Amino acid sequence: MKRLLLLIGFFAVVTPAFAEAASISRRDGYLLIWQAIRRPAVEVRETPFTDVPEGAPGFLEITYGKARGMIEDDDTAFYPDSPLYLDDALVWLFRTRNTEVYDPETEEGMGDVIDVEDVPELLKRYPIASLDPNTQLTEEQLMNLMRDLDQKLKEEIHEASLYSEKFQGKGTAFGEAFDMHQLTAAHRTFPANTFVKVTNIENGKSVTVRVNDRGPWVSGRDIDLSLASFLQIAERAKGKINVRFERVGDISFANVCGDERYQRRIGRDVLLNPGIPHRLKLGESINLSAEKYFVIRSVTYPDGTVTAFENWIDPEETFPFHPSVAGLYTFKIASARGSVRNLTMNVVACGQ
Repeated sequence: MKRLLLLIGFFAVVTPAFAEAASISRRDGYLLIWQAIRRPAVEVRETPFTDVPEGAPGFLEITYGKARGMIEDDDTAFYPDSPLYLDDALVWLFRTRNTEVYDPETEEGMGDVIDVEDVPELLKRYPIASLDPNTQLTEEQLMNLMRDLDQKLKEEIHEASLYSEKFQGKGTAFGEAFDMHQLTAAHRTFPANTFVKVTNIENGKSVTVRVNDRGPWVSGRDIDLSLASFLQIAERAKGKINVRFERVGDISFANVCGDERYQRRIGRDVLLNPGIPHRLKLGESINLSAEKYFVIRSVTYPDGTVTAFENWIDPEETFPFHPSVAGLYTFKIASARGSVRNLTMNVVACGQ
């Protein structure tokens, strides 16, 4: 497996305490990173990795990531059960967050998805890691990286500009007709139909827009807002403003309170009933059961708190769980045969 030699020398040496903890596998690590961005994985015409065939856990997400360039495609194998190293995790994190590197003066690289060589520069901009690139990550370390990067992305200041009315009715990069009266926006790297909460830092007003076009291509600007979007948070005469972004998720996740898709399988022998939903309305509960024994190892809460349970659930029992706050929850569940999965659930307050 290729390591990112370019990163060596940029990081400090890993401490012995980190080395003692159990590392997370590449499969489980990638699925944690993927699930947190609330973007659906769909079937694609792509040759799957030889060791993640159809029907294997994570097949859809990993094959989709391979097709979309989020995962390196130098090898025919993914090595799903091997430890996840920091260098690979950083590339996956920056790519799934659609981070870009460019020089605002020369406009070089505007809109380009990051490459391996961009990671050291991105770490200067988002200092989330100070470990050796060959560090085998634990689940806790990976989740800390995810939280740190997502928080820094939320705090970053961007310049938003107003679409000119002259584009009214013209085609967007994704095949729609631009309608300045809809709450839409253009962004260089965010996927089509991504919802983004845009907040004017001057007055605190926010609007949630749907990305349906590429741009802007003017140096220094990061998002183009339709007239309707811009007027929600600023006066027309402003023309451009400073804002913060918060990605809400893909349209298929963001415009509903619940998500009827469930994550059910724990290894080959345990099928949860009904399973862990991808999305749950705040105030609702889940009750897990199965026809075979399984154990709830732990639950990680949105603030990073981890509660260990070690609760074995027999076929006659259920495991009830009632989330009290909105955010991302991660369940570590294992079967009697030793198969372990980390399943994430996004709890939302309906209408947000």
